[in-house]
Amino acid sequence: MTIVTMNGAQGPVGFTATSVASLSQSPPLVSLSLAAGSSIVPALHAADTLVVHLLAHDQHDLAARFAAPGADRFAAPTRWRPLGTGEPLLIDAAVWLRCRIRQRIPAGDHWLVVAEVVESRAGRSVAPLVYHDGGYGTFVGAAAGGRGDGGGGSGGGSGSGRSVGGPPATDDGDLGIRARQAARPVRPGRTTSTKGGR
Repeated sequence: MTIVTMNGAQGPVGFTATSVASLSQSPPLVSLSLAAGSSIVPALHAADTLVVHLLAHDQHDLAARFAAPGADRFAAPTRWRPLGTGEPLLIDAAVWLRCRIRQRIPAGDHWLVVAEVVESRAGRSVAPLVYHDGGYGTFVGAAAGGRGDGGGGSGGGSGSGRSVGGPPATDDGDLGIRARQAARPVRPGRTTSTKGGR
């Protein structure tokens, strides 16, 4: 289960999303969808970025709050703060991805969104929250018990885990998942060289 947040015209907006999926490793892309009739659609069209929060097994109340129509989702007991880049961040999320929106595609009665991961953080290693057959649950087994290198445990930014297909997490929880910077273009009429003339 995930919660997606972004800035709206009147303040932060967010919704519970069960449709978030990994789309590409290089560049790192995710996809998600939002009902075309949702009141959040105008914010989705106006926003340049969004934050995907991956929820822990004990956060079903938070997921339900962001799925409830008409709820004041950012009021207490929700704990949030703006990132330095302005997007609303749910403080208690175990993992979050800040993404740049690349495409908004009308698909039936939904909008399909493709977004590029530009920043990622993992605060703690916990079992995930899943939604299946009308109820909340989690996985049982090695995938839920911790990271494969024997790390894990609670506490912010332990840095003991690894992202799938990515580098080790740093001490501040950085998963290292982000789009690569574009190479500096070569000006016409100029050539590049390397040390030693190679």
